[in-house]
Amino acid sequence: MFKHYTMNQVILPLDLEIKLDKNDIAFAINDLVESIPVESFEDFARSTGCPAYHPRMMMKIILCAYTQSVFSGRKIEALLKDSVRMMWLAQGYEPTYRTINRFRTNPLVEELLRQCFVQFRSKLVQEKEIDTEAIFIDGTKIEANANKFTFVWRKSVERYSSNLIEKSNLMYDELLEKEIIPAIERENEEELSVKEIETIVEKLDDTIDTYTKKIDDSDVVSERKQLRSKRKEPKKYRKHYGDFLVRKQKYQRDMEIFKDRNSYSKTDHDATFMRMK
Repeated sequence: MFKHYTMNQVILPLDLEIKLDKNDIAFAINDLVESIPVESFEDFARSTGCPAYHPRMMMKIILCAYTQSVFSGRKIEALLKDSVRMMWLAQGYEPTYRTINRFRTNPLVEELLRQCFVQFRSKLVQEKEIDTEAIFIDGTKIEANANKFTFVWRKSVERYSSNLIEKSNLMYDELLEKEIIPAIERENEEELSVKEIETIVEKLDDTIDTYTKKIDDSDVVSERKQLRSKRKEPKKYRKHYGDFLVRKQKYQRDMEIFKDRNSYSKTDHDATFMRMK
């Protein structure tokens, strides 16, 4: 035996509200939007053209769709045709996806959202769900426009920087031992600063220029050959210290961007690497 079922019997329209559970999210959304003062909707009014959908109704269906993780205008339009709670909130109206998208991109909606937040917080305080003195920090994770290959890591930078300090100090000792350049005044014996590396580069440039001038002034082939041979070593060190200078400056910029973090993205410096589920 089956319950009575027929598609050919004429029935009266059903009040959709009785199809919803007492604790359905649609009632909470309806109460929230209805609590927004009338004055907040006055700027939406127009005296010409076809009458627009009421902004209260538009806010309700958009907020309801968002609670169901539906953000596409076309999908929200589809919900208005097959979701009981959406049909009840819209009271039978079916705005198109274009109308929905135009409404939510309207600059006036920003003030409505602010009013929603104010009313929502007031409701929570009234229901004693939150303390008025409490401060809440949102833990939402928002993906940046970056992938794992764009990230710079603090540990790697610290390791590379340590290697650079060691190599630059070693080469500086070699330069003094070989008397290629005179000693420079150092602030810290453990690490060459950017300014000190620049000074070393300048002194190496001076040494190279001295050899070049001697080569140009000499007419003796053997002497010129000998001078070119001696010039090779300062040029080699000049190349290394030029690289050290660029890397030193880069590592300092990296550490300034890191602040107290362990990583950052090259395409978005505010982004920190975070594993997403």
